[in-house]
Amino acid sequence: MLKLESVHTSYGHIEAIKGISIEISRGEIVCLIGSNGAGKSTTLMTISRILMPSKGSVLFEGKEIKNLPPHKIVSMGISQVPEGRRIFPKLTVRENLEMGAYLAVSDQRSAVSSRGEAPPRPKNNQLEHVFNLFPVLKERHKQMGGTLSGGEQQMLAIGRALMSRPKLLLLDEPSLGLAPIIVSKIFKTIRELNSEGLTILLVEQNAKAALKLAHRGYVMESGRVIKEGNGKELLDDPDIKKAYLGE
Repeated sequence: MLKLESVHTSYGHIEAIKGISIEISRGEIVCLIGSNGAGKSTTLMTISRILMPSKGSVLFEGKEIKNLPPHKIVSMGISQVPEGRRIFPKLTVRENLEMGAYLAVSDQRSAVSSRGEAPPRPKNNQLEHVFNLFPVLKERHKQMGGTLSGGEQQMLAIGRALMSRPKLLLLDEPSLGLAPIIVSKIFKTIRELNSEGLTILLVEQNAKAALKLAHRGYVMESGRVIKEGNGKELLDDPDIKKAYLGE
């Protein structure tokens, strides 16, 4: 589904990722682990085209996407949940979720407008799906996003990304700063979404939890991929245990 080939991305004169190559097959959960500054978040932002790669190729379903604007990437089926949630604090929960469906509704309106038809109304089935995943969001759909707890805001950020009906979900540090019981709920939801057929690329500081969840993983260090393997192989790797699992 997704293939990065020898990708380089820089912040000004500082090269943050240095020729990485990764692949994600349809239906997989793949995780990126590594220390702070390893280039994990930069990799996600390069896929989303928030950052422009200076070299290499980014292929999604066989098509080169590195030169496309971010909204086109979303329209093709890639949604990102950013680190730190980045919800709209002064919009209600429902309004935050509806913002996630904005491009899908806009595309529908453009199509019917060209045929002279009445504009479509947003469909509620995806909204109901999000509410089924996170019942607390349904309970608080009129509440301002900024008044939610950290865990609820993370649920809202994931729900907003799901509103565009992605084929590939990019998750950046979903457990960051959350209580263990909420982390367990988030990871359970990730597993449930994957069982429904959603492909997931997960960046996560909690390496042990990520590798237990993922089918495969890549270990990044100083902008490079230094190891890859299935989740169990990496969990059992002595170097990974020492560097990232505290064992």
